[in-house]
Amino acid sequence: MLVRREHSQLELRQKLSFKDFDASDIEHTIDLLIEQNYQSDERFAQDFIQMRFNQGKGPIKITLELKQRGIEHFDLSVFDWFELAKAIKESKYGSLASLKYNEQAKQKRFLQSRGFDFDQINQAFSK
Repeated sequence: MLVRREHSQLELRQKLSFKDFDASDIEHTIDLLIEQNYQSDERFAQDFIQMRFNQGKGPIKITLELKQRGIEHFDLSVFDWFELAKAIKESKYGSLASLKYNEQAKQKRFLQSRGFDFDQINQAFSK
């Protein structure tokens, strides 16, 4: 499983449990993978964050997805989320800000669905 991409410990446990492996065998195997540096939650988190950032996802969505994968500690501060929100808005809707309230609300909902917070969204619409 680790050949294709990084997996979190939780993902590995779930996949191996689904294949009906014994729980003690799963724990022993995961411990061995960690010891030999084949599995690392930190490395998984870094790769995952970079992938989602490149996809144009915001920090709220990324945080939620990481927690669902059993990752509690990670650093999102190295990315410029304000610039990403602006770039996503401009790539989808253009650089000219719409003056119509309904259109601007639609654009803001889109950015919110991508996982950006209100400060990042509002800054994407400032000139």
